[in-house]
Amino acid sequence: MQANSRLPSSAQTGIHEQLAGLLERHRHALFQKPFADYNRAAYAASMERRARQASQAPLILDACCGVGASSIALARAFPEHYVIGVDQSASRLQRQIEGKREGWPENLDLVRADLVDYWRLLHADGVRLDRHYLLYPNPWPKIGHLSRRWHGHPVFPEMLALGGVLECRSNWRIYVEEFCFAVGALTGALPACEAYVAEAPLTPFERKYRDSGHALWRTVVTL
Repeated sequence: MQANSRLPSSAQTGIHEQLAGLLERHRHALFQKPFADYNRAAYAASMERRARQASQAPLILDACCGVGASSIALARAFPEHYVIGVDQSASRLQRQIEGKREGWPENLDLVRADLVDYWRLLHADGVRLDRHYLLYPNPWPKIGHLSRRWHGHPVFPEMLALGGVLECRSNWRIYVEEFCFAVGALTGALPACEAYVAEAPLTPFERKYRDSGHALWRTVVTL
């Protein structure tokens, strides 16, 4: 990627005025969308692989992992953990899998699935995460796109219920500020938005944003 990325552009200047009400609705309304068969199958297969490989290892979920570069880095950084990277794009993941080289971490699994279902299936099975990463999700910066941001989605309460150390990073400060607000509203935790310097970028987007001169933001909260 060339270092010429544009910053998210939005008329929004702070936390969305409708976020609190949206969170309150999601807190009290169970998300009942039927699971897609392919997501059930992908989830079941990944849990079987985990059971064979490292059933007792603490679990790290790398959500929206893209091409899986961050998942590989996390698996190497946490060798005693089992890392699952999930992305809905088969082509992105396949490029990484086809390029597998000697030294591919044994504690890593890349899964093609829709995160909305994958999170809910983990929650339904009572799975608890040790660490959970949401690295540079699509910010959906238009004011009318609040419900497309993860913290504005009905699945967010179930995602938080997976527990662990949750880290979110973005190059749009408002996204992380809203994320902190949403986590606090639903859990009582007090996460903080902080500036972040990516000395060793975890994802291609993180490298691109850093090299484009963007300010980077993150929050880390223990649930």
